Parts: sequence; structure tokens; C-alpha cells
Amino acid sequence: MSMDSPPPPLCSSMALFQDFDGSLVEIAPEPDAVVVSPALHALLQGVQQFLQDGLALVSGRRLTELDRFFPGWAFAGAGVHGAELRCQAHGAIEYGLEVQTQGAVAALRWHFADDPRILIEDKKISVALHYRLAPERQAECEQYLRKLALVEGLAVQAGKMVLEALPMGIDKGQAVHRLMCAAPFASRLPVYIGDDATDEHGIAAVQSLGGFGIKVGPGPSLAQYRLPTVGDVHVWLAAALKALLLPTPAASAGAM
Repeated sequence: MSMDSPPPPLCSSMALFQDFDGSLVEIAPEPDAVVVSPALHALLQGVQQFLQDGLALVSGRRLTELDRFFPGWAFAGAGVHGAELRCQAHGAIEYGLEVQTQGAVAALRWHFADDPRILIEDKKISVALHYRLAPERQAECEQYLRKLALVEGLAVQAGKMVLEALPMGIDKGQAVHRLMCAAPFASRLPVYIGDDATDEHGIAAVQSLGGFGIKVGPGPSLAQYRLPTVGDVHVWLAAALKALLLPTPAASAGAM
């Protein structure tokens, strides 16, 4: 089986762990520029119902930030790569280890004060350094943040045109393992959809539990399957809901 094979259909017995940026929505020049369409909002609500709440959004963003993209919808999820966890759709947000990132935030703002293209995103429990608008400064950004993280006792994760300093031992894989211990995810076949290097931890986690990962877009991955674009992810999700509307063979025969 080639990794480029399309994934099997989404089934109601699965638990779906879905990345946000680059997998559900196209990556924007700045995080706040992302737009969630009403159609996507409705699609995810339908998938959540289809999976009987076995859907979690797993993101580098804070869960409260994701909530603002989906007003009126409650969902399970993991924020800041797993530093935040909401095991049930209407549950409270659980927070991991408290760390001090204000020193790192201040140092980054001072170092890159001369370049408004460099975005420092203060998530309180982590700090992200976005250089999408200044790609020529990638090496400098990585070198400076890694030195800073070493001093501050933080780990660094690299994503698409972004670097993030966050608490040690936090990643999307451990978030998946924790969610899989809670209802309604426990005992389901886990599936992870993601596009970035930070998603590889989540993909490895579901595959270690007997499930499968889906890589969105080009590039190497541990995932067993691939979907080329964000639009293909939407089509794959929608296919499960469309199947519910298809008449059974017996019903079709009776209607003739």
C-alpha cells in the first residue's frame, strides 16, 4: 500500500483527531486572517454528530481561540499542541504545567523590534515566532529562539514558517493518548489528519494504537494515507455524511 493511497471512508466507530491550520483551513499570512466558512462550520457539526462526539480539534492554537472561529459550537480538543485539553465537547479546559514565558516573549519582541514582518504570538503558556512574511530570516529566528528556549527551560517545535517555544514534554501525540483514555474516544479506532511536522506526533500516536494517519499536502510523513489539499479533506469528511442519505438496496427495491 502506497502512502499516497486515498484513506478508507470515515466510519461511525472511529475517533477523529483533526488539525486546524493547513488541514481544515488554508494557512493565512497571519493567524487572525483565517476565515471559517459557514459550510465548514456545518460540516464539522455534522461529523461530530456522525461520530457521536468522537471528534476533537487538535491545534497549536489556544482552545478559546478556536472557539471564536466556531461560535455556538462545543467540541472536544487539544490546544497549544496539547498543553490545553478538553476531553468532552461541553467539558472544562484542563491545563498542563504552568510555565513562565513572559521573559521569552519580551526577549523576542526586543530582538525583532526592527521588523514588523516577524510576528511574536504570546499564548501565555507558549510563544510562537512567525516568519512567514520574512522567510529570509528563518535561520536567525531558529538560532535565536533555540538559544532562548535553552535558557528558559522550554522545548522548541518547528512548523510551517513558525517556531514555537513551549513546555517540555508537550506534543500532539501525548494529547491524542490522553484523549483516547476518555469517553467518547476510548475503544474507538483513532484517525489523525494533519499537514505539518508538529502533526507527526499525533499521526505516530494513532498508528501506535492501531489506527491510521492522513497527511494533508506534499512532503514526507509517517501517515499511511494522503489527501492532497484542504479541499480534499472537506470532501472526505462530507462523504461520510452523504453516505447516510443514500437509500439501502432494500429500500430502493421497494420504491420501484
